[in-house]
Amino acid sequence: MLIVLAGLPGTGKSTIAAALARALDAVHVRIDVLEQAIRDSASRDAARPIEDAGYRTGYAIAGDHLRLGHLVVADSVNPWPLTRDAWVDVGRRADVSVVEVEVICSDAAEHRRRVESRTTDVPGLRLPSWDEVIGRDYRPWDRDRLVIDTATTTVDAAVAALRVRVASS
Repeated sequence: MLIVLAGLPGTGKSTIAAALARALDAVHVRIDVLEQAIRDSASRDAARPIEDAGYRTGYAIAGDHLRLGHLVVADSVNPWPLTRDAWVDVGRRADVSVVEVEVICSDAAEHRRRVESRTTDVPGLRLPSWDEVIGRDYRPWDRDRLVIDTATTTVDAAVAALRVRVASS
């Protein structure tokens, strides 16, 4: 199974994804880590943007693990229908179920506080400012997905809800 967590930076998706991967003994594919590794690559032209390289790398890694029979938790902003469809295609090609999850924080003040106070565990990763987060091209969803609101749901409750969803899929 492929579980795809999406949402704006600072909503808590990486925290939930890591906790879920631990709880399910799943592979955690985190796009922030892949994109930073690409930025850090000595062979990369630093003037050239990485564009979709992190996502494409994530799709490939997830696909390999799914074909090996592993449960995969994908963790990315996943802002457009194009990227959402690509994750679903990864699951389809591996012949596994896909559970799509949008992580939100409905309390704007709390979301802003998280964005402005957080630190990263990815060396070299520059976290976005609040203005960059709210100015991001994050398109509305046009299909069913599980929505987790971290303004009202703890990490443990989110993991429990996801475990129920995984068991029923």
